[in-house]
Amino acid sequence: MRAHQIYISMCLSLTIGLYALGHASNPVEILQAVEDALNAPIDREAIVKMQLIDKKGNIKNRELTIFQKGPEKRLIRFNAPADVKGVGFLVLEDDLMYLYMPAFAKIRRIASHVKNENFMGTDFTYDDMAQNDYVKNYTPVLREETDQYYVLELTPKPESEIDYSKLVMWANKQTMLPDKVEFYDRSDRLLKIMNQTDTEKLDGYWTPKHIEMENVQEQHKTIMEMTDIKHDQGIPDKKFTQRYLKRR
Repeated sequence: MRAHQIYISMCLSLTIGLYALGHASNPVEILQAVEDALNAPIDREAIVKMQLIDKKGNIKNRELTIFQKGPEKRLIRFNAPADVKGVGFLVLEDDLMYLYMPAFAKIRRIASHVKNENFMGTDFTYDDMAQNDYVKNYTPVLREETDQYYVLELTPKPESEIDYSKLVMWANKQTMLPDKVEFYDRSDRLLKIMNQTDTEKLDGYWTPKHIEMENVQEQHKTIMEMTDIKHDQGIPDKKFTQRYLKRR
């Protein structure tokens, strides 16, 4: 198993290296490399310290645990404070999303028209928290190339259920991760800016440990600091089930 993980990491590093050397000019290939880098770990577990900051500077602190397996399985569970403790969010294949609220002791499936609403008071939508499948949902155009970045403009495909008019993404040539993403609303006005920093190679995978999403229209910001990051621990599939979602 360990040899298999090393092989995957070596292949990923080689792919990223080829892109960094300028061998990619096709925007679809660049976007696929970004998606591959985001989904590279077999699985990932992390503790997240979260801050919600409003325009007056008021801060709400939260703590959650994130589990991810492959590109399509994700579980988020809130640990603190008491008013959100036990809340769970489950993402599965085929864009299936479920939310568990302990106060009601029920699991609710997130309908398509709700996926573009803010997730638990953060500046991320349910869809932001769930998706890394950019190639499926967006048509990319290479707007600019610098020594450090590929700058892509992503337009939602007609069949996708995306509530943004476009994204502008700065893909880091060394890591192929999106260091910065601008989100534009349906009126083509800048809505949000996401920055990912403090990126380190952990267990062979480039990992951003500091993520900020700022809603420039509402003057509200969400900051996430990832700690206790673990990769390829063999997280079982049963953790990504509705039954497990209800567990304390």
